[in-house]
Amino acid sequence: MQIFEFIMLACFGLSWPISVCKSIRTGSTQGKSLVFMLAIIAGYISGIVGKVVNGQLSYVLIAYTFNLAVISLDLAIYFVNKKREKEARL
Repeated sequence: MQIFEFIMLACFGLSWPISVCKSIRTGSTQGKSLVFMLAIIAGYISGIVGKVVNGQLSYVLIAYTFNLAVISLDLAIYFVNKKREKEARL
């Protein structure tokens, strides 16, 4: 049944690279929510911990890890863009 969890993660995972590209292209935090990104990161970390604790080391763990890495990149870009926006206002 892990195939359905993998499909769900793959579908969510398609959106994160698009979000990263948008963040880089616009150089803006417009439309981004820090709380939302942190909640998603917490969810992925919980999923990874759950898989490790239960000994379910499978391809699904790769999907969790990939999604966590990409959303974490988007979070880092968020802070870079936020700093640029703050400097531009000064």
